[in-house]
Formats: sequence, structure tokens, C-alpha cells
Amino acid sequence: MSFSFLLADFSGLSGFLGTRASLMLDVVFLAMFLVLPVLGVSIAMVRFRRNYAWHKRAQLILALVLFIAVAAFEIDMQFISGWRDRAATSPFWKTGVMSSLYIHLIFSISTFVLWIYVVAGALRNIPRPPGPSAYSHRHMFWARLAAIDLVLTALTGWIFYWLAFVA
Repeated sequence: MSFSFLLADFSGLSGFLGTRASLMLDVVFLAMFLVLPVLGVSIAMVRFRRNYAWHKRAQLILALVLFIAVAAFEIDMQFISGWRDRAATSPFWKTGVMSSLYIHLIFSISTFVLWIYVVAGALRNIPRPPGPSAYSHRHMFWARLAAIDLVLTALTGWIFYWLAFVA
């Protein structure tokens, strides 16, 4: 059984939200509705309760989940779902789908790079057990930027999803 044969088997898997999107697009679309509140709670735990250990665990879990989701999503988008065929019937195909995708990619790629930087920097420079350190101010600056970028990634992703697969 060849790899392309396996991909062909999965290309017809439609999502569960009643749109033209694939299964993985629906999963990622909904996952962002869960990721953002977890991110907010994690930030609140460290900012207001000074629970650095909980914040670290939550952020590492989020980073792992997002990495796996992005990898699965990219495999689906590039090789499996035929997303362009699914989106081609959108009334916004010629006027907004690709533009919204490019804007989304600016945020999603920068978020990916920022998260790697923030997580790697924290693992390298924040003490164990986690707590305030000389690195804290730098971490807070870049982590805030990464959090804002993740919110913008979600918003632009939802706009792309709607333009391409709902409208």
C-alpha cells in the first residue's frame, strides 16, 4: 500500500460542523476556542496568583498540543483535504479567501516562531522550580507578544474559515 493511496482514502473526510471544511479544519477551528481560554487562565495563574509551576505546565501542554495540531493541520492542508476545491465554491474565492489566508499566515508563522523562542528561553533561563528571575522581564515582554499574536492567529483563522468554507 503506497503513501499516496493512504492520502486518497482520507481526502474525502468532511468535517462535522456542516460546512465545506475537512475534518481537520473543523478540529482546528474549534480547538482555538479552547486554546485561548486556557491561555488566559494560564496567564492569570501566574499574574494574579503567582502560581509559576501551574503556568509552566499549562504553557508546555499548550505548546505541545499546538505543535501537534499545527503539524496535523499542515499535513491535511498540503496533502489530504483538497481545501482549494472545497473553498472554490465560496462567493469570496476570488475576492477574499486567499487574502485572508495570507494575512492569517503572517500571524500564524510569527506565532510559531515566537512560541518557540518564548518556550525555549523560559526552559533555558527560568529557574527550577519556576519563579521570578533576572530573565522574567524579557520573558514577559516576548510572552505577551506571543499571546497577542496567538489571539490574532485565531481571529484571522476564523475569518479565513468562514470566508472559505461557510459563506
